[in-house]
Amino acid sequence: MTSGSFRRLVVLRHAKSAWPDDVADHERPLAPRGRRDAPAAGRWLREADCVPDLVVCSTARRTRQTWDLVSDELEATTPVTYDARLYQASAGELLGVVRDIPAQVGTVMLIGHNPGAQDLVLMLAGEAEGHALERTRTKFPTSAIAVLCLPGPWSDLEPGAARLTEMVVPRGSKP
Repeated sequence: MTSGSFRRLVVLRHAKSAWPDDVADHERPLAPRGRRDAPAAGRWLREADCVPDLVVCSTARRTRQTWDLVSDELEATTPVTYDARLYQASAGELLGVVRDIPAQVGTVMLIGHNPGAQDLVLMLAGEAEGHALERTRTKFPTSAIAVLCLPGPWSDLEPGAARLTEMVVPRGSKP
């Protein structure tokens, strides 16, 4: 991919987590609904031809579990980096992580937390297709996926420079 080509940033909020007593926030696992929804997110990514070239995932247990279930559905082997900077990150901190992505990566997926994930999407989206921006402003629930297209290298990414092309919330069905 050349520096003039478009790149895609996929922002995935982790699937629904549980709140067990006496478990630190960083170690909270997925709830049953999260274990159903994460594979649905993976199927959506595969069917939308939005399989990432690289995943940057928070080190929190619920994000790692989300990635494990998403990746099982992708029919691809995608390299993943677990990055502590994504845990409790602001939009500005997440933008710094994205700017560090190697130039040759065409599609990167961040798996993180709110409010940073939602705020990053809103910060970057200078324009949007359909109602994606309005829906993102209203709510970015667990398992939400935002897809942003952007020109130029990751290192040059600026607020308002991307086009929000998708905002979906895949849900799994109950057994």
